[in-house]
Amino acid sequence: MRLIFPVLTLSRGGAQRMLAELVNRLSGTGHDVVVLMPAGGTVEYEMHCQVVHSSAVSLTEHDFPYGDVIVSNYYTTVQAAQRASEQGKGIHVRLALCYEPTFLPDNNQSFASYSITRNLMVLSRWQQEIVRINHGIKGRIVPVGVNGDFYNMQMRGVPGRPLVVSAILRKPEGGFSGHREQEYLLQELNTVKELHPEVQIYLITPPGEYADSAALKAILADTRYHTRTPSNDIELCYHYNESDIFVSSSTFDTGSLPGLEAMRCGAALATVYSGGNLEYGMHGHNCLMSFRFENRLAQDIVTLIRDQKLRERIASRGEQDSRRFTWERSMQIFQAELFDIVARS
Repeated sequence: MRLIFPVLTLSRGGAQRMLAELVNRLSGTGHDVVVLMPAGGTVEYEMHCQVVHSSAVSLTEHDFPYGDVIVSNYYTTVQAAQRASEQGKGIHVRLALCYEPTFLPDNNQSFASYSITRNLMVLSRWQQEIVRINHGIKGRIVPVGVNGDFYNMQMRGVPGRPLVVSAILRKPEGGFSGHREQEYLLQELNTVKELHPEVQIYLITPPGEYADSAALKAILADTRYHTRTPSNDIELCYHYNESDIFVSSSTFDTGSLPGLEAMRCGAALATVYSGGNLEYGMHGHNCLMSFRFENRLAQDIVTLIRDQKLRERIASRGEQDSRRFTWERSMQIFQAELFDIVARS
């Protein structure tokens, strides 16, 4: 099939990673895949398909080539994709990588975008139920995955090596990180540092966001933290492997990919329930998970610091459970759902 993906950006991030992984694997399977981007659209992943930039900063239906299926994602790509579909340029399918109305600006527009096409794919049962309740559409689930670049390098357990607690910190400017509860994260990490000053705290942030963000620079100037700015997956994998405990404070994620990647690399996960992370996380089994209202994140981190056997058991089970989440499996499910939608149309 010829598949057209309108994409605003392919900068480093969970949603963009999923798009890059899916389109590259679909292209490798033999599909003719075109990624359509606005002028100036950032590409930070290695792409194995055709990437076409329009001449304008916003995509319109006139920018779309003809294909069999148009796969929109973020709500601002949906209307142009639908208009292109109505011009006969392909069946419109939406792959919703987040549920925008709850945590992003302009929620009246993003809410209305879910009424535009009934062909919908989501990342988790939690997201599926939110959309079903609010819009009456039952999306088809395409799970997140982890690629083979992330693995346990067996770096932990070296005598004299300090215990490392790490977390990802994103740029707060722009209004796109509120659901990450980063103020709460730092508050809890500071509590951990007060109780265990010997523990090293690593904050991982994309280098481009660090360069652009005065707020990030101010936070990371704090001597209680060590900064990590991985520019690729090899470096990110290494930083996950530096971590004995990985922490996630996000309260709203359809997939919550970093926690799963950290699990694959052998870190014990302490996390706040965010919806989508229930697909792979089970409290007391392969992670310690708390609801935000319980205000227990620091307590869970301290529990993992003080109880080595629990930490190692949680980490081992998390690594094992994460192995069923692969991008190849995600692509196969996505492809099968596309074939079914096309056949029904």
